[in-house]
Amino acid sequence: MAFFAGLVDAVAGGGGLIQVPALFAAYPDASPATLLGTNKVSAVGGTLNAARRYLRHVSLPWASVGPAIVAGFVGSLLGANAVSNFPAEPLRKALPFVLLFLLLYTWFQPSLGKSHAPKGVGRYQQFKGVILGLVIGFYDGFFGPGTGSFFLFGFVRFFGFDFLHASAATKLVNVATNTAAILMLASLGQIHWPLGLAMMIANIVGSQFGSRLAIQHGSTFVRKAFLLIVSVLILKSAWNAYFIN
Repeated sequence: MAFFAGLVDAVAGGGGLIQVPALFAAYPDASPATLLGTNKVSAVGGTLNAARRYLRHVSLPWASVGPAIVAGFVGSLLGANAVSNFPAEPLRKALPFVLLFLLLYTWFQPSLGKSHAPKGVGRYQQFKGVILGLVIGFYDGFFGPGTGSFFLFGFVRFFGFDFLHASAATKLVNVATNTAAILMLASLGQIHWPLGLAMMIANIVGSQFGSRLAIQHGSTFVRKAFLLIVSVLILKSAWNAYFIN
């Protein structure tokens, strides 16, 4: 499952949809925090590998992406620290509807993300990068499902990226948010390192295949994958929130 999670996540995000349920099914008696921390260790390897491959083929406006990376790291630390103080249930209930909005907006905007026309690199773009990183980074540290899809949509909608460049930027910010969560959870002793590192190897191999597919087939392929993955994530998150006690 880590292999398939790496493949899917490298294209359009959503690898956690595969990897986290597999961990919970394989280790039903383990602490949820330990399984989530182990998932982050596995995911960060594949995400970093996908980012490296993307950067060989695409060029990103670092003045916009850089602030999002730094803010994503900070936001994820804050989110992971807030887990013990605030309930995640409201987010769990709202997630299917937020994802449905992303799906419908993208579906009815067929030209969205087809051409790469990044907006200027002034202070306003940097500010937007900070806000995007902080908000979604906090969400990733606090809750997590759909983070990659949220970042991907954000870079397309608010920064003028096409889906291929947005996927590359998403991987870079995701590395920062995953690293922050790992540091926080490791300090609490909530990571199964041997399992996480073994899964990381499979995740990296999967990300090799996924990033190659995205680079070869371009933005149209990534857009279709994004729509499919978000559709599945809507169904899965709705089932978890409203039909499983």
